[in-house]
Amino acid sequence: MIDPEGTQLGVISISEALASAENFGLDLVEVSPNADPPVCKIMDYGRFKYQQTKKLQEAKKKQTTFQIKEIKVRPKTDTHDLEIKIGHLEKFISKKNKVKVTVVFRGREITLTQKGRELLEKIAEATSEYAVVEQHSKMEGRMMHMILAPR
Repeated sequence: MIDPEGTQLGVISISEALASAENFGLDLVEVSPNADPPVCKIMDYGRFKYQQTKKLQEAKKKQTTFQIKEIKVRPKTDTHDLEIKIGHLEKFISKKNKVKVTVVFRGREITLTQKGRELLEKIAEATSEYAVVEQHSKMEGRMMHMILAPR
């Protein structure tokens, strides 16, 4: 058993522990039930629960969250349009979001898969200073994907 100041009182019977907790005007809380013998502490249980919820809220506040943003291009996307898309990509990466770059093939463009792969490599090379390729180009149906993450 442990008293409110944190000093160990040793192994005490349950009735003695409850009586000493009542003397302090606090609660007897079982801290680790799996230990042999079980460890109990005299504390204000309401205050303890309040502190636990505050710790959880702090941890949740410090937790980083991110979204996966998507940028779609076509195999025949021109250089200026591509530069604008890369600008958007840089903005997403600066906000700590992952970006999924998708090359969409329509109609007979499906024969231009090599050009689509080169386009994704060009984007990866242009963003290499602030982004890293998390998943390399992968073909799914009529779309080719690549995922970029912040460096």
